[in-house]
Amino acid sequence: MSTKLGKVWESLHTSFWFIPSLMVLGAIFLAYVTLTLDHQEYDLIRTLPLTYTRGPDGAREILSTVSGSMVTVATTAFSIVIVALQLASGQFGPRLLRNFMRDTGNQIVLGTFISTFIYCLLVLRTINSQDNEEFVPHFSVTCSIILAAVGVAVLIYFLHHAATSIQAQQVISNVGQDLHETIDRLFPQKIGQGEPAGQDSGTDIPRDFEREAESIRAKVGGYIQGVDNEELMKFATENDLLIRLNYRPGDFVVKGSDLVTIFPGKRIHKKLAEKINGFFVVGNQRTPQQDVEFCVNQLVEIAVRALSPGINDPFTAIQCIDQLSAALCHLAQKSIPSPYRYDDNQKLRVIAESVSFADMVDTAFNQIRQYGQSSVGVTIRLLEAIARISECTHTKEQRAALLRHAQMIERGSHEGISEELDQKDVQERYFAVLKLLKA
Repeated sequence: MSTKLGKVWESLHTSFWFIPSLMVLGAIFLAYVTLTLDHQEYDLIRTLPLTYTRGPDGAREILSTVSGSMVTVATTAFSIVIVALQLASGQFGPRLLRNFMRDTGNQIVLGTFISTFIYCLLVLRTINSQDNEEFVPHFSVTCSIILAAVGVAVLIYFLHHAATSIQAQQVISNVGQDLHETIDRLFPQKIGQGEPAGQDSGTDIPRDFEREAESIRAKVGGYIQGVDNEELMKFATENDLLIRLNYRPGDFVVKGSDLVTIFPGKRIHKKLAEKINGFFVVGNQRTPQQDVEFCVNQLVEIAVRALSPGINDPFTAIQCIDQLSAALCHLAQKSIPSPYRYDDNQKLRVIAESVSFADMVDTAFNQIRQYGQSSVGVTIRLLEAIARISECTHTKEQRAALLRHAQMIERGSHEGISEELDQKDVQERYFAVLKLLKA
């Protein structure tokens, strides 16, 4: 259930309507409160400093001016957001649009202008200029002036924020921070705190597993965005099942393919298959909820686009390599969870392969290495990144993954770099990496 709630929250957080809608509701409530105070005709309110004290015509003019200006500014702000999204899509890739959509600052800015507009309309309709029933909401009009001043401050913030949010270094830094947070969320255990239970417990798999097990097919196709691990474990324990997941978050599953394998297979029925499918959150795009490679791919996409002949910006690619190396250093100090998950009675219930350190290194470096093969600066920075990561590694498998990439980078430099002195610089970095990895 928590996984599905996380999916709902992610959808709301990346929408332009949720926070503005809440702010509009707040404006409606504020209008009700201020109008109620005005109807009470408290003398204290009228004597407050800067309180509006003129007649109904002036009140209408102020409210009309504020509401009209808020609509105009909201339209301008929305146009700026659309331009920023277009620039981000062209320069950084369409997958980076999600980061701009979930920008809380932009959502609050739009909500401020819209909610101020709604507030002024609600107050404006209550003004009555008839002599016997004249009503001027002095306190409410004063609040509208305050909201207009807040709107001006928000507009200044928005112009600054829009200008900085589309800068390459800011985008790369934000994605790198998201990657670090995702690693901490999905790999909370650090090396030195004990290995997960069942790390080498593949022998607990029944001998007749392959013969007796049956598969449950996926009812829908798309990217697996999350798996409700707690409910899946609970279900497997209650029904005395062993469940092997054939896909992990981030994988694309085709409708009708084998989603999971159940042992013993004779217990499978239609209701059980529907229940198992309900533990998987499937959508039309990848999300970072349980997919640590999502943010890695975002950085890789920025780097690859920067290395394209049309842009040819190796400095942006180098910044992405720096963020990737920092993330891999962070991951190298984490303990990768065992694929074998046990219940409270230490009985094997779920087999779920997790992303490995080697997988992350492949995802981070493969495409950048391939597209940056002819760039001396990118090649050298890749080797320097591997040297930096090697200082944080703790296992032979981690070092082997780094060594394999260092060797591929060195071999590729012979084809992509023709200048002898540049090749010499690359060789120096390569031998430094070998010395660290074989120490």
